[in-house]
Amino acid sequence: MRTDRRFPRSLPALAATAALLLALPAPAGAARDGGTPGAPGIGDPLFPNAGNGGYNLEHISLDLAWQAPKTAFPAVATLHAVATQRLSRFDLDFAGNTLGRVFVDGKPAAAVRDGDELVVTPRKPIGKHDAFDIRVEYTADPTQMRHRDDAIEDYGWIPTPDGTVVYPQPNGTQMLFPTGDHPSVRVPMTISISAPQDVQAVANGDFRGRRPDGPGRLRWTYDSATPVAGQLVQFAVGHYEFVTSQGPDGVRIRDAVPPDLVASTAAYRALTADHLRWLSAKLGRYPFGTYGLLVAHTDLGVALETQTLSLIPEGDLAGDQVTAERNMVHELTHQWFGDSVALASWSDLWLSEGHARFYERLYSEEHGGDAMEARMYDAYRAHDLWRRDYGPPAAPTEPNLFKRMRYDGSALVLYALRAEVGDSTFNAIERAWVSRYRGRTASTGDFVDLASQVAHRDLRPFLDTWLYAPTTPPMPGHPDWKVDPLPPAGS
Repeated sequence: MRTDRRFPRSLPALAATAALLLALPAPAGAARDGGTPGAPGIGDPLFPNAGNGGYNLEHISLDLAWQAPKTAFPAVATLHAVATQRLSRFDLDFAGNTLGRVFVDGKPAAAVRDGDELVVTPRKPIGKHDAFDIRVEYTADPTQMRHRDDAIEDYGWIPTPDGTVVYPQPNGTQMLFPTGDHPSVRVPMTISISAPQDVQAVANGDFRGRRPDGPGRLRWTYDSATPVAGQLVQFAVGHYEFVTSQGPDGVRIRDAVPPDLVASTAAYRALTADHLRWLSAKLGRYPFGTYGLLVAHTDLGVALETQTLSLIPEGDLAGDQVTAERNMVHELTHQWFGDSVALASWSDLWLSEGHARFYERLYSEEHGGDAMEARMYDAYRAHDLWRRDYGPPAAPTEPNLFKRMRYDGSALVLYALRAEVGDSTFNAIERAWVSRYRGRTASTGDFVDLASQVAHRDLRPFLDTWLYAPTTPPMPGHPDWKVDPLPPAGS
């Protein structure tokens, strides 16, 4: 189910200008020296229209003029891009907001909505390899959310009692701003938020300062020089206190916490430095300069690994320490797997969620939680069922992306790999992966190739069976482990 609320434009002149732009002629297709249209997607089998063809995004700047809880507000996205072909027109992924004016290199451009695509036709074609700027003016609606059957929660804008946070995964970024909404599309970002002076704004990356922005308002600016995938973007407005400290290896820890939760969450939040040390000892240096928790007053049932600033619902820090730490370590592990080393396609999600679940369970076992072997045996027993219902770990079936197979089922693949090659080689594979592909996009095939190189043996037959076969292979070292018989389909 999808919820789309369309807000009328507040300025008559804006509506008139938009109508004029839509009336501009657009080429029907290729013309002599007129270029060709960019593709509406990059061809991901699970999200065919995710991302866009014909250009590469190089930078995104957002200018948000937040007003009040559950209230639409003006927004501007400025995207810097470089054409990879001669472009007659191009697409942006953009859904659910009220569109205003669109400019290409400062000149008005025609723009039409086609489902979740914003089709932009500049006044003249853009040459191959040419850099160009896109400015999209729109009205953002922080009450808009989306739902997919494979998603655990509604996502997109997530209202809070005094503001909003965002939950873009899997393809909710296009609900927030125009972009290339695919995990392989990663760009540096600058996020500038104007808000009433009685609230605070926070976003990914490094804080660049705040300044007056008209009567009773402040403008907050954050910069992510390291590229960010859309599904990992975070910006929030509300009543927050910023709690800062110094972590290991010079990492700056910055938590944003509602004032009424600062004291009650302090003990758990203080564990972040220990979690950083534990993971860094296993995986190598933390890949960013800043990390922290955005503790939110929401009833979300899941957290999210938004880059350098993990979104943590208040309930995650309200229970026992073992559960709280599992959640915290899970999201922190993602900063290496999924954030720093990004997904080449949605079918590679097992690399992100499987690693996060694997280290979460390993940490928990070492700190008073359940034995990892027992949890992996539980996953092994259910693996044939998950393969049938949700697809193998690296071959998810639509719409079954965010299901148990991508979590415990994918952690089981890593558990099997460790059993096959031994602890020392497995640890070397893991460190090599996050080192070689730091700040880059990588695929399942890349992981299999690298694992084989580090192990000095061809691991493709072993890993391909675990990742793609319709039935579960034997677990190395555990000939006694048996898969549960399959119940009838649909039962």
